[in-house]
Amino acid sequence: MNFGISDKRVLVVGTGKGIGGAVARAFAAEGCRVSMVARNPDTLKQLLEEMGGLEKGHRFLTADLLEAGAPTRVVKEFSSADGPFDIVVHNVGGAITLKDPLGPVEDWMRVWRFNVGIAIEMNALLVPPMRKQGWGRVIHISSISAELGEPRLHPYGGALSYAAAKAYLNVYVRGLGREVAKENVIVTALMPGPILSEGKYVDKLRKTNPELMNNFLRQHCPIGRFGMPEEIAPFAVFMASEQASYASGSIVPIDGGRI
Repeated sequence: MNFGISDKRVLVVGTGKGIGGAVARAFAAEGCRVSMVARNPDTLKQLLEEMGGLEKGHRFLTADLLEAGAPTRVVKEFSSADGPFDIVVHNVGGAITLKDPLGPVEDWMRVWRFNVGIAIEMNALLVPPMRKQGWGRVIHISSISAELGEPRLHPYGGALSYAAAKAYLNVYVRGLGREVAKENVIVTALMPGPILSEGKYVDKLRKTNPELMNNFLRQHCPIGRFGMPEEIAPFAVFMASEQASYASGSIVPIDGGRI
């Protein structure tokens, strides 16, 4: 299938070893020019090399997007060098260190900023040029936890803040999607279930507490396994394609039938 996105400029926010890296590779394989941002320069350099390097139009910046002003700075730096983006994939998020569901509101707001606020700040700069040109795709990586509440895989209660932030993100996606739909700017979200990414929580759990992991799979995952980043990336590519022109505000679960 021809997705119609060859040579489009793509920004992948949170381009690590998991979903973000798989998404970046998938867009590069479609002939897109991919800009990447994450905290780990070694990971970004490796991805850049795998994708064909600077000569293919790929770029990266290292930044901690939780720092005040960092999301705005990153967008302006990329845009000043190569112009506006056609596609953005927001893949930043997590529970950080908040474990107590009755923890301080300041900690809740930090989780909110990580999962929602960074995307809102960046979209304020990324979406207007898309509206002006009459074409754009904005894909957010949410989580099935937004619908199920506190992720059952976590042995502590702190992930409630993460689930609540992702629920907020979903409402934001629906609302923004409606606002810009007539200008062919399609705003969507993907809701993965538990994904096995190197060094992430599920990977650590697999190595340190296999009994908890196996119990979770038996009780809550009909497919009987965790998902892989490479199983999420094709959905991001499709949501960025010409074929997704009627999908504005859509929120798609990709969770192995999780219950």
